[in-house]
Amino acid sequence: MSGKYFDQWVIGETLVHDIRRSVTETDNLLFSTMTHNPQPLHIDVEAAKASEFGQILVNGTFTFALMVGLSVGDTTLGTLVANLGYDKLVMPKPVFIGDTMRAESDVVDLKESRSRPEAGIVTFIHRLLNQRDEIVCQCLRMALIKKSA
Repeated sequence: MSGKYFDQWVIGETLVHDIRRSVTETDNLLFSTMTHNPQPLHIDVEAAKASEFGQILVNGTFTFALMVGLSVGDTTLGTLVANLGYDKLVMPKPVFIGDTMRAESDVVDLKESRSRPEAGIVTFIHRLLNQRDEIVCQCLRMALIKKSA
């Protein structure tokens, strides 16, 4: 499913994204090493076992990226001009290897672009939930989206 154009969005609209994703050890290890993040909680099993978590903690920036990625197909795929920013990012619960993630999004604001009459700004609240329906990540995303022709 492709994203919607600016003029197709309605404030208060909620999307429950169909794609779910279980987090693997490979996801966490590759993301951590590709981004040069040597945090032992993410890459050292023994250090993670000795922590309050007792196991590997999934890299939070991977968690954030997965949340946005799971939302793209229903929100901005093919209609995005640019992401303008993210705000109020929180990670209230940890993510562990084997957790299965799903995402939801709400449209909270619509604003005409002053500099681009062919586009507008949609503000989403994205939420990432685990298999226990606990919110593990949430943020506001401001996206510059094309208007329909």
